[in-house]
Amino acid sequence: MDAVVVGSGPNGLSAAITLARQGLAVTVLEGHDEIGGGTRTAELTVPGVRHDVCSAIHPFGIGSPFFQSLPLADHGLLWRHPEIDLAHPLDDGTAGVLVRDIGETAAGLGVDGDRWRAVFGLAAERYDDLAPEVLGPILHVPRRPVLMARFGLRAGLSATVLARAFRTEAARALFAGVAAHISRPLDRPATASIGAFMIGAGHRYGWPVAEGGSRAITDALASLLRSLGGEVRTGVRVGSLADLPDARVALFDTTPTGFADIARRPRPRWKYGMAAYKLDLAVRGGVPWTAEACRRAGTVHVGGTIEEIAHAEEQAAKGQLPERPFVLVGQQYLADPTRSAGDVHPVWAYAHVPHAYAGDATDLVLDQLERFAPGLRERIVGMHVTDPAGFAAYNPNYVGGDIASGAVTVPQLVLRAPYRTGVPGAYLCSSSTAPGPGVHGMCGYLAANAALADLRSGQSR
Repeated sequence: MDAVVVGSGPNGLSAAITLARQGLAVTVLEGHDEIGGGTRTAELTVPGVRHDVCSAIHPFGIGSPFFQSLPLADHGLLWRHPEIDLAHPLDDGTAGVLVRDIGETAAGLGVDGDRWRAVFGLAAERYDDLAPEVLGPILHVPRRPVLMARFGLRAGLSATVLARAFRTEAARALFAGVAAHISRPLDRPATASIGAFMIGAGHRYGWPVAEGGSRAITDALASLLRSLGGEVRTGVRVGSLADLPDARVALFDTTPTGFADIARRPRPRWKYGMAAYKLDLAVRGGVPWTAEACRRAGTVHVGGTIEEIAHAEEQAAKGQLPERPFVLVGQQYLADPTRSAGDVHPVWAYAHVPHAYAGDATDLVLDQLERFAPGLRERIVGMHVTDPAGFAAYNPNYVGGDIASGAVTVPQLVLRAPYRTGVPGAYLCSSSTAPGPGVHGMCGYLAANAALADLRSGQSR
């Protein structure tokens, strides 16, 4: 065997495919009985209603330079788009709305329309040029330095500072909700980066879902890998390097601390961030949002104004449970009706809570949803709760419920974990490495290329 990959999430499978395309014999080992890592899909509430267990909406997936190089459609992956990509409701019954067409989005933002185009037009129009740079190694010599410098002028700001470009509550909140995907206090440097890039992705490719559930992404990757001669084994737990079959290289879709435990090495200084507290709801008739646009949106960000979101994120980062947490809601069934059972629909909702939070935040999350969708509780016919401990049990990479596999602080954003572990022939390929969290496969692709370079130079041993 030439290579073994530990973990069958999108990055592990992407690493395996990259090696197999170069003619290497590759085996993927997965500890669970099913593949997927953060892209599993299951009937968590009532029969026939399919919920994404972790990842759900995929603007980086459809626009991934690596995924775009693969014939994934030939292996069953179909992207489905909602009518509205994103809505952000406010207490007055209105909502900020993002659709793929930046002109239509700008028109809906009124006096902030021209400002929205000015701030995010570059990321939208040049997304295909930016993506290989932003979704590549963080520290590298850019091939398009002027473009990266122009993007970096905004990306390097805090989200609260960049939001000052807008006059209306709707535009500020719409941006803040996207920026909050970084899971850090919004007044910190570079917190505008993820918001600006995700909005660019939304205007270039939309915020789609995978038909049938996020599991379809890894099913397609696994099918492609098998067509290249690779193998995937499930139910194989790797607790030490001695558990690995003999191979020239081994790639680990694990966190740095997870790899250290396997390799019996001292744990590195790797910080983990705030946690996710998730409710999977089976809702008869859908969510009764007050803002009509939210009823047609695949993603809804629930948190109120930018000031409220910033306060909630600051509290969670400090270890305090926010009274009104920021909640990310997925209504994937609007783009993909195969997820529903009749008029009962899956609703995916998770809140940012303190790292390793051990309490019950269910009512707080439901209260926040009811704030913008009164009567929701009456429509819920099934509910499944995943708290931070549940996420950690579901996926060992989600330490303390941190589904990003590491805090996205400036030092860890810039440096990330290295692909090369210091153990000859062993590499990290998880979202703890550059470019970081998201279902895009780029971490696995780049780690595999590091391994291939070492094999060619004879330095992997």
